[in-house]
Order: sequence, then structure tokens, then C-alpha cells
Amino acid sequence: MANTREIKTRMDGIRDTQKITNAMYLIASTKMRKAKAELDKTKPYFTALQEEIKRIFRIDEAVKSRYFYPPDGSHITEGTYGCLVITADKGLAGAYNQNVIKEAGRLLKQHADTKLFVVGEHGRQFFSQHHVPIERSFLYTAQNPTMQRAQEISRHLLEMFDRGELKKIFIVFTDFKNGLATEAVSTRLLPFHRKQFATDSHEKAVSSPFEFFPAIEDVLNGVMESYVSGFIYSALVDSFCSEQNARMTAMDAANKNAEHMLADLSVQYNRIRQAVITQEITEVSSGAKAQKRKRRKEASEE
Repeated sequence: MANTREIKTRMDGIRDTQKITNAMYLIASTKMRKAKAELDKTKPYFTALQEEIKRIFRIDEAVKSRYFYPPDGSHITEGTYGCLVITADKGLAGAYNQNVIKEAGRLLKQHADTKLFVVGEHGRQFFSQHHVPIERSFLYTAQNPTMQRAQEISRHLLEMFDRGELKKIFIVFTDFKNGLATEAVSTRLLPFHRKQFATDSHEKAVSSPFEFFPAIEDVLNGVMESYVSGFIYSALVDSFCSEQNARMTAMDAANKNAEHMLADLSVQYNRIRQAVITQEITEVSSGAKAQKRKRRKEASEE
């Protein structure tokens, strides 16, 4: 059994760990609020882009674009796919990274001819250790999602898509659902279904079409390039917020476990200390009784 000194040392170590977990909780909370604020600033712009895409389809439902499935709704089943996987740079975030990698692995099993694009040090290390080839690793940190970085990713993926090297592009990220729950999801980034931008039934077709220069197809393709960048930026921010939320949950659980450990150690410490005190009192009492018996014996002998 440990003595009081060992238990006290262990309790001091747990309290020091609590200081670290509390600090990490506060840092994660601050980062999450900042990232959400940045995303909220850009949402109106991409909402306007979506409305413009809907306007174009109201003018010409059959407009051709390489970023959409054909008007007849035919699907693409063959060819090389691309998969953008967004992970974190660090651990200590519960099952955040494991869930994303598991979802990416499911996609890779469904379609073997898939090129992998990775954001985040954790994903890079995992796929490298398991000898899974990576087409491109975006080496900048996942800790600071910006629109510029989303545009760089979008530009590279769109170039491969335009050259026909990729027939479909998927993105695997963690969806941040109203701050209450997070879920690792995979969604098709390209090509889009036209029904995703279908207008409501009460919206009327444009009677006086706008003039598009050089052509309506070129305008639609240009808008879609910006829309894809915004989609990727939103996924980066969602993943970052989900990571911070997972880290907050993990740190909160660590704090609660530390409290339970301290409570158990405190009880154990008090019991051992009480046992030591009881033993000391018993020894003093026994010594006093022995002295008393000795004096009585000496008195009787006299």
C-alpha cells in the first residue's frame, strides 16, 4: 500500500495535469468561436453565388457545364475519382481523426481507382504508415483555415477535373452541426446535380433573359469555380470547429476523471493518515500502560 507521501505526490501531479487540460479547453473554445465568426462573414457572399446559379438555371435549364451532370441525369460510374480528406494536425481530440479516416477508408474500398488528397498532419502520417499512396498532400497546417488556402486546394482539384484526370471528386470532413453534434461525412464535390440548384415552384422563370458574355456556359463555369472554393472553405472551417469541439469534450472528460481520481485519492489519503494517527495513539497508550504497570510493580517490590 502506498504511503501518504506517495499519494500526495500523485495528487499534486493530477492537479498539474488539470491545469493543462483546463488551458487546452479554453484555447479550443476561443479558436472555435473565432473560426465560426470568420465563416459567418463569408456566408452571405456564397449564398449570393448560389442564388445566381439558380437564376442561370431559371433562364436555361439545359445549360451545359462540365461541373454538372448532363440534363438527362446520366451518372458517371467509371474513371478515376479524387478524395479530399481533411484531418487535424494534432491528437487529444477524442475519435475526431479516427472517424474521418474510417469514412475515407470506406470510400477507398468502394472505388479502388481513387486518388487521395490530404489536409492535416494526422492524415498524412496515417496513410504513409499504412502505405496508402497520396496524390497530393497540402502541407500547410489545418489549424488556420483561410479562403486563400481553400482557393489553392480548389484550383488544383479543378485543374485535374478539367483535364479529365478526375471524373468525380469527393470530400471527407467532419460536419459541425449547430455545435451540438459532429459527424464525419463524405459528400460528392464534383460534378453537381442540377436539382441541387433547382428553383422553388413559386419562382417564375425569367421572362427577359440577361445578356451573358461571352456565353452563359462560361459565366456558369466561372461562378462554379468560386462556389467550389467556398464549399471547400466551409468544409475546412467545419472540420476545424469540430476538432476544437472534440478537444473541448475530451478535455472536459479529462477534468472530470481527474476530479474523480482526486476524490478517491483524498479518501485513500485520509484513511492512511487516520490509520497512522490511530497507530500512534495506540502506541502512546500502550507505552503509558506499560509505564504504569512498571511503576506498580516497582511499588509492590518496595
